Amino acid sequence: MKQIISYIRVSTGKQGKSGLGIEAQREAIARFAEAEGLEIVAEHVEVETGKGADALDRRPVLAAALAQAKKLRATVAVAKLDRLSRDVAFISGLMAQRVPFLVCELGADADPFMLHLYAALAEKERTLISERTKAALAAKKAQGVKLGNHTNMAEARAKGAAAITASADAFAANVLPIIRDLQAKGVTTTRALAEALNARGIRTARGGEWYPSTVRNVLIRA
Repeated sequence: MKQIISYIRVSTGKQGKSGLGIEAQREAIARFAEAEGLEIVAEHVEVETGKGADALDRRPVLAAALAQAKKLRATVAVAKLDRLSRDVAFISGLMAQRVPFLVCELGADADPFMLHLYAALAEKERTLISERTKAALAAKKAQGVKLGNHTNMAEARAKGAAAITASADAFAANVLPIIRDLQAKGVTTTRALAEALNARGIRTARGGEWYPSTVRNVLIRA
C-alpha cells in the first residue's frame, strides 16, 4: 500500500472558515486516502504565522513533512492546493525538493505540470482581487472619503502587538515537536539544539539562524 504524509495548514484565528479548518482538511485527506487505497503514516499540522509564511524557511512543519517523506519515500498529501501556497515560485521550489505531492481536490492523476497550472491561476486570481481592491479604494479617496480608522490608534497598536505575540506563539508551537524529537534523541543543550535545527535547514520565525537564545525563547513560550 502506498504511503502518504498528511500536511494540514491553517491561518491563525481562521481555522473554521472557508472549509479550510483542521478537521475539514483531515477528513478530506482521509476520504481521499480510503478511496485511493493509500495509507496515512503521519500527519503534520502547521499554523500560518502571518505574511511571508509561504517561504519554506518560515514553515518548519512543512520542512519536517518533506524530510520525513524523503526518508520514507512517501508522498505528501494536502486537501487543497492553497494549503501549500498560491505562489507559483513557491510551488516550483517544492517540486525541486523531489518529493511527490497529492492534492485531494485535484485527484490522484494531477501531475507537476497541473499543479503549476492551477497555482498560476490562483496567483492570477489573487493579483486581480488586489488590483480591484486598490482601484476601489483609490476611487473612494478621489471622492473625498477618508480611509482607515484615524480615531483609535491605541486600539490598533494593541491589536498589532497581540497579532505579533500570537504569531510568535504559533511558530513556537510548530517548531516545538521538532525540538522535542531532538531532545528524545539525546540533543539536550540549547547550543546543540540550535546547531541541529540549523543543520536541518529550519529557520527561525524571522528567517534567520538558530542560536541558544532563540531556542531558549521557544522553550519558554512552550
